[in-house]
Formats: sequence, C-alpha cells, structure tokens
Amino acid sequence: MNAPRLDRTMLEFAIGLSERAGALAAERFFAADFALGIKADGTEVTDADLAVETLIRGELAARFPADEIYGEETGATAGISGRRWVIDPIDGTKYFAYRIPIFGTNLALEDEHGPALAVINQPVARQLIYAGRGCGCRVRIDSRDLVPVLRDNPDLAAARVELVNPAGWPADVLVTLHRHTRITGHLGGIGGLLTGLVDALVIAGPEMGYEDLAPLPLILEEAGGRATDLHGNPLLAGDGTALLSTGRHHDALLDLLAPVLTG
Repeated sequence: MNAPRLDRTMLEFAIGLSERAGALAAERFFAADFALGIKADGTEVTDADLAVETLIRGELAARFPADEIYGEETGATAGISGRRWVIDPIDGTKYFAYRIPIFGTNLALEDEHGPALAVINQPVARQLIYAGRGCGCRVRIDSRDLVPVLRDNPDLAAARVELVNPAGWPADVLVTLHRHTRITGHLGGIGGLLTGLVDALVIAGPEMGYEDLAPLPLILEEAGGRATDLHGNPLLAGDGTALLSTGRHHDALLDLLAPVLTG
C-alpha cells in the first residue's frame, strides 16, 4: 500500500520552525563571539548548536508532545505516537565555527511509513529546501519557491560530481572519480544538485551521522532524484556514505566505485 500524503499543515509548521531556528543560528553566526568546544568524537560543538536544538525541541514538544524527538546534541526523548523528529541544529559546525557561511539547520520527520517531511535551511545563504511525502520538493531562494531543476547531462565523463569532505576519503575513490567524471569542490551541496549545478554528490568518509542524512532521501525522491549509500543500499540503512544524484548516472557511479570500495 502506498504511503499516505503528508498533511500540508504539518509541513508548513516545520518550515516555519526551521526559519525561526535558522534566524537564531544566523544571529549567533554573526555575533562577536561564541563558545566552541570539542565533543568526545573529536567534532566541534558551539553554544549555537545547543541553543538551536533547544529552540526546536521546545517547539516540537509543545506542538506534538507524544512524538519522539532525536537531536544530535542532546539525544533522544521517547514518544508514543509512532512519529519521530530528527534534528541537526547546525549541519556543518566546522564551517560555522570558522565563519564560513555554508552551514544549515536540518529537520526531518519519520512515521510508520518512513520519511514524511524534510527541511534544510541555510539561513546565511538564504536558501531553504523542503519536501513533504506526496507534496513535492521546493527550493526557496530569497523567499521565492522554485521547482527543482535537475541537470540533464547524458555523458558520465562530463558529469559534475561534487565531493563532500574528501580529506578523509580512500585515495582509490578520489582517483576513480577523477579519471571518469568531472569532480568539483563545493557547488552548493544538495542545493546545487537541485538547481542544476551538479549531477551528483558523493560522501565517502568520514561516516555521516543519521541526523546529517535524515532529510535527504525524501528530498531526492520528491525532486525526482536518487539517494543511496555508495553500495546502493537505502541511504538511512547504509554505512554513512552517500551518493545523491539526479538519477541519470546513479547506477553507473555505483558500478564505477564498487571495485575500489570492495577491493
């Protein structure tokens, strides 16, 4: 049975909440100073991460008290509704900490049918991406909602493949993509894929957290693209790697990388 269409009012609530959270993140980004620490896993955390997550959690708990909430910084709060919200308050804390304006706030909702809604807000870049199950996907740029435009490129050798955090990648993955595609640095991330700048994004390491990936499958599905890990498994059940694409070269890229990932 097909999963039911998301109630549009739920999506509108999530968009509004993401906008408020993004405004707080941007305010902290432009502040004179903020506290920076290192978590047990060696990654950065700022007081802004905690403040943004606290804001989102408070709003969700007030509106949907029976829902489970999982946040990157403060863990899980149990629920009884069968729905779960997933929060990444500042996706790209390293960029945030170094005052590079390509961080975002991620919010996703899951229910018994799987991913139900997803919102990625990059407040300084003034770009917000949202999708609801059965409601489509839109890219909001400077308050204008645009239908995603996926690049229609028939040639794998000319495919623009954005490398996400490639410093820790296996060398064979880098070499393979370099030989067979046109690799790029940052061209907008998921926003670049949805606005026709790139054919695919590859994340080959270090492993991404669940909260980093949670919004992506629904966004790609509603936009007409594909999202898997680098072995072709469903993204949220995968190994923390990711291949996000327009769909056209997805299988070819999986086949290209298979020998160097398993060899």
